[in-house]
Amino acid sequence: MSTIVISEYTEKDRAEWDTFVLNSNNGTIFQLQDFLDYHPKGKFNFYHLMFHKDNELVAVLPGGLTSNESVFWSPVGASYGSFVTNDIHFNLALDIVDSFMEFCRKKNLSDVYLIPPPIVYSQKISQHIEYAMLYRKFDFELHYISHAIDLRASTDILADCDKTSRKTIHKILREKKLSIRESDDFVNFNKILIENKARHNVKPTHTLEDMLRLKELLPEKIKLQMVYYEEKPIAGSLLFICNSKVVLCFYNMLLYEYEHLKPIYLIMYETMRWAKENGFDWVDIGVSQDTSAEDPMTPQLGLIAFKERFNARGILRSTYHYKF
Repeated sequence: MSTIVISEYTEKDRAEWDTFVLNSNNGTIFQLQDFLDYHPKGKFNFYHLMFHKDNELVAVLPGGLTSNESVFWSPVGASYGSFVTNDIHFNLALDIVDSFMEFCRKKNLSDVYLIPPPIVYSQKISQHIEYAMLYRKFDFELHYISHAIDLRASTDILADCDKTSRKTIHKILREKKLSIRESDDFVNFNKILIENKARHNVKPTHTLEDMLRLKELLPEKIKLQMVYYEEKPIAGSLLFICNSKVVLCFYNMLLYEYEHLKPIYLIMYETMRWAKENGFDWVDIGVSQDTSAEDPMTPQLGLIAFKERFNARGILRSTYHYKF
């Protein structure tokens, strides 16, 4: 049996890495080097790994080292990481996991944390890598409840929503007080974003400069939707085109003095409509945790109930952990 050879990513590997991710079974925008480039150099101690078997690239693993270079995290500076592979047989998945664990032992790492994309991101449903990790006694650090809208069987998006959503969206479309369109107005969106997050005593994941940099690096994969009331921007949604299956609503934000106009309902409808029209299977509308709770897994029940109005399904975003 040939062995897996692990090498550290270097800049000369960029084209091979990103091509592999784009053509993989479970890769997303978050595992692309072109995405990770939005971070200022030196912000993270990146440590990306490439796995070859018989001189063929069979997996990549974006990540970084923390805690005096004793702990490996994947992702670092992104939402999803872990092993990116093609649609592989279990034997190869187990070989990849085993080779990685041996590599970590040789590097004297103390802990590994891996956060793969939820199952809906896979082109073909397979959890060989996840089972291989569990078989080798990885445990779970955390589970977050995320929600995604299944568009695959939908022929009428509004019909799939609940009665309240249908009534609200019909009213918005009929009265035409609100309009929604794709925009590059990141400045006004950022103001709305900061105000929203401040209500919950948190700061946005991305600065204005981050969002502008991402749009520059990946112009076809970053989409900003803005809602206007009498040409005043009152709400917005930043979408990440994660792969050919999934669109992620990274932020859905509004000015709360206009909450009575229900702009988020218009955002949700337009996002579903656009995603369906452009051939996507799922709209990921993000995690639904109560960030103020002592237990980080505490569900935010009101937010979950709102997402379920649009026929959203609960999916797990899990962190795999191994302690050496």
